[in-house]
Amino acid sequence: MTDATKRTVRTVVQTAVGIAVVLPAIVDASGIPASLPWVAGALAVAGALTRVMAVPAVQRLLPGWLLTEGAQDRE
Repeated sequence: MTDATKRTVRTVVQTAVGIAVVLPAIVDASGIPASLPWVAGALAVAGALTRVMAVPAVQRLLPGWLLTEGAQDRE
């Protein structure tokens, strides 16, 4: 994998995680009904991604700069 590809993957992951964390607040602030199918699907995916990123096995795979505070304390 080239350096450019690694940077692209890292950027996509960072963006996806960032959006997953703030998506519920964005939907709430925008006034879009959370019951719309595409909004509900996006919120479900965001919640699942956020939950998976919190799994200890996933945390061990992440580089140090992407770890949560609790995971950094365990190392």
